[in-house]
Amino acid sequence: MNVEELVEGILSKKRRFLARAITLVENEHPESKEVLRRIYPRTGNAHVIGITGFPGVGKSTIVSKLTEEFRKRGKSVGIVAVDPSSPFTGGALLGDRLRLEGADVNKNLWLDENVFFRSMGSRGRLGGIAKKTGDVVKLLDAAGYEKILVETVGAGQSEVGILEVADTVVVILMPETGDDIQVNKAGILEIGDIFVINKADLEGAENVERWLKYMLSLDEETVMELSKLSHADEVKLMQKLKWKKPVLKTIADRGIGIKELANEIERHYEVLKKNGILQEKRREKAKLSALELAIEEIRAEIAKRYKDLLDREMDPYTLADRIVKEVLKC
Repeated sequence: MNVEELVEGILSKKRRFLARAITLVENEHPESKEVLRRIYPRTGNAHVIGITGFPGVGKSTIVSKLTEEFRKRGKSVGIVAVDPSSPFTGGALLGDRLRLEGADVNKNLWLDENVFFRSMGSRGRLGGIAKKTGDVVKLLDAAGYEKILVETVGAGQSEVGILEVADTVVVILMPETGDDIQVNKAGILEIGDIFVINKADLEGAENVERWLKYMLSLDEETVMELSKLSHADEVKLMQKLKWKKPVLKTIADRGIGIKELANEIERHYEVLKKNGILQEKRREKAKLSALELAIEEIRAEIAKRYKDLLDREMDPYTLADRIVKEVLKC
């Protein structure tokens, strides 16, 4: 199928065309850029929700239960689940699909015509998401999915990559994993808009809740000092927003607390829109996306001339200056 057919199929919400486009994007096929250019004007309508947290806290179960809840509310749902890739083979198990079950065991959620699920390997990228996660989100957005859930790898406090794509970030914790210490580390307190203590029936849930609420009650300057904050711009937006980060408790495998979590997610989105922060955040994300694309082009150009460096015919400093001058025409 050609680009025209792909774009038409995506905008018509045809799953086969959408799946094909995602494959092209993941594999960096030359046609994928043209597809993304054409669908871009139709993006910006979906609510993108990041689900992050440490391994084993129940992210996939929460994604599944949230999908059920949003479907009950008449919302179509796109899901992007990022799994770690092997540093040796580049392969990934993509096991999140195994956990995505609907309330009716005879009908899996991914068979619902208004739910689209895609697993992605991280392919060695740090930050919790894959290199092309943002582009896949754009495709789902253009296809008309109203809620897009992005589940990160699950590496903990380093998972700040989700800020690149999500409007609302949900951080999942659980008792008995040292979370009262982990939440003090750089990343966790800053990236979350909503905090969830899952498996709240386990001993220690109250301690985690109490510690979280205490840390979130500190003024932003104190939090920045404690964690050596590297995402000051994001915090400034939150200061302007004056959003008080809620702490919720869930027992996701039994569906307890999921409705309340969905309510908070939707409330956060409404507050973002009402205060004009949503467009501001998206402008910043667009700038970052353009910068990353430009860097990728420069990297590709350097790779073409790599032999000159190996042969010592040119030093890296001269090569960098030359490429920048060629690109910027200066």
